[in-house]
Amino acid sequence: MRSGDPEAALAALGQMDRTDEVLELRADAAYRSGLLERALGEREALYSMQLEEGRVADAALTAVAIALMLLVDTGLMSAVRGWSSKAEGLLTDEPSAADALLAAVRTYERFLCGDVDGAEVHARRAMELGSSLDVPLAVAMGRIAGARILMVRGRVAEGVELLDEVAVELMGDGQDPFVVGNMYCELICAAQSLQLLDRAREWTDVMQRWGHDAAFGAIQGRCRVHRAELLRVSGPAPDAEEAAVAACEELRPWMRRELGWPLVELGNIRLRRGDLLGAEEAFLIAHGLAWSPQPGLALLRLAQGDPATAADMVAGEISSPMRLPWKERPPIADLQLVPLLAALSEIVYVVGDGDASASVSDRLDELAVRHATPGIRAEADLARARAAVLAGLPDDAAAAAAAAVAAWVELGAPFDAASARVVLGQAHQRAGRSGPARLEWVAASTAFSAYGAPLRLAEVEALLSGTEPSRAETAAALISVEDGWRLTLGEAEHRLPRLKGIDVLVRLLSSPGREFDVVDLAGAEVVESGLPAIDEVARDAYRRRLAEVDDDIAEAELHNDADRLALAERDREFLLAELARSVGFDGRVRSDHGTVERARTSVTRVLRYAIARIARDAPGLGEHLNRAVRTGTRCSYVPDPLNPLTWSVSA
Repeated sequence: MRSGDPEAALAALGQMDRTDEVLELRADAAYRSGLLERALGEREALYSMQLEEGRVADAALTAVAIALMLLVDTGLMSAVRGWSSKAEGLLTDEPSAADALLAAVRTYERFLCGDVDGAEVHARRAMELGSSLDVPLAVAMGRIAGARILMVRGRVAEGVELLDEVAVELMGDGQDPFVVGNMYCELICAAQSLQLLDRAREWTDVMQRWGHDAAFGAIQGRCRVHRAELLRVSGPAPDAEEAAVAACEELRPWMRRELGWPLVELGNIRLRRGDLLGAEEAFLIAHGLAWSPQPGLALLRLAQGDPATAADMVAGEISSPMRLPWKERPPIADLQLVPLLAALSEIVYVVGDGDASASVSDRLDELAVRHATPGIRAEADLARARAAVLAGLPDDAAAAAAAAVAAWVELGAPFDAASARVVLGQAHQRAGRSGPARLEWVAASTAFSAYGAPLRLAEVEALLSGTEPSRAETAAALISVEDGWRLTLGEAEHRLPRLKGIDVLVRLLSSPGREFDVVDLAGAEVVESGLPAIDEVARDAYRRRLAEVDDDIAEAELHNDADRLALAERDREFLLAELARSVGFDGRVRSDHGTVERARTSVTRVLRYAIARIARDAPGLGEHLNRAVRTGTRCSYVPDPLNPLTWSVSA
């Protein structure tokens, strides 16, 4: 079934009698066609048939296969636990392949839920049973999980050595493509979690070469995400965005909840490119999928001139993180904290909060000692440099920033190295060394330009010229008149034509900070597309998943397991949101995101045209509006609190 047309095969198989082989082939063809829920449904039908016929051992193996597919492609740990329990209830005292695979599934269910000790117990069993019963997938999953556990516990060198061994073995002859693809993805996730960029690049290159001929299902798309992540580090930024967009499109048929992963990566890349509107759109869509957009969204708010909100967002995520079964950042405190603390260091530095900066620096330094990798050490050094600048210790700051620059250069991360050079230049300037300061800023300017980061480039050029970014006037008015609009800015007055975008802009300006639904702003111009958001097969599957989640919640409450309860409730929240998007109050199927997407496109277009028209007469005001007007599925006007502008509007 790996060759030919899977959709044609699926149609042909639909005419055949139901047997184990036919149902397996249907599931495989559906999966290769991007019909994940149908693939799961075919396997569930196979499981029911095997149970009805009293073939308990076969049903156990099918239940494990369903749990594994849910684990790999949905991130719904409640459903994984439900099917694992069904399999476990069918096992006998005689060890079988189902036992080995179940141990492997249990390993990752526990690891992705943050239970490192539980994962270790199951990993040992997966390796033991997998070796004795010749189940390669169980062995590979157990070994990689074991390596990750070593790394989480600070034994990074041992963990990397074990991962290197597995990587070599995966490329041996006769390996199953499903095993190779998913395990290489897992290897890269392990490297990315600790910023082991050399290993991540090496394994991504291998996976990409292998995937041209052998990858199927979601594997190729996952490889694209990893490629985008690495291009975000190395640049150029346009190539990174192209890879991220391709990953989102390729993964859309297989992922819904986990689509938040490539969307957040797309947001991070756009943020570095200075595309604040595009970044916000990607982050907010990811958030709508119950996927955390932090710390990217917080750094976006910082770039939009709202450091207070940025700090609140990161602090909230640190104190109450969104618990996600994410392979790169499972809910294990140390691994989740590194990017959040690095972002908070940048935010409090901009604010000038020396105490907070010192506290963040100390916490990052502790993590860098525990997980001794060059990337985490560089983050800690840069945080220490910022804290030293704010503490009035420019020489200490220069030493720490120089260490960060050297590490990022060695890691092939020009954007990060340039960011560290900005701080290094500021440390030199504080110490009265204008020549070295200028040298670092020129190097940062060159790097930002080559990478494709125009906003960061403008910031450095302002440092080099000794100027501040242009500021808008403090008072403005938009008044409706007979033939259009009258715009006043200070003493200046301009006439504007009647534009749809100014009508929308007036609504935003009249309520600073308020978020307006884009469909409401678009009005009656947007019509329904009639495309289903999720099909009937997926809706039925989601309802079954909800029942499994409810069982999981009841069991978590019975055992007073707060962590499991939190994850199960997150699963339930996602499934309910998906069903709500597809079915209206009257029970009819609701149209796809096409309506929202057309509204977003329409409103964004007319707003940007109106702002561009204003900028022709008042460039400073146009610049202000471009920064302060936020578009996406929700739109708002959020002016810079450090550079306020008071509006008087009348329609």
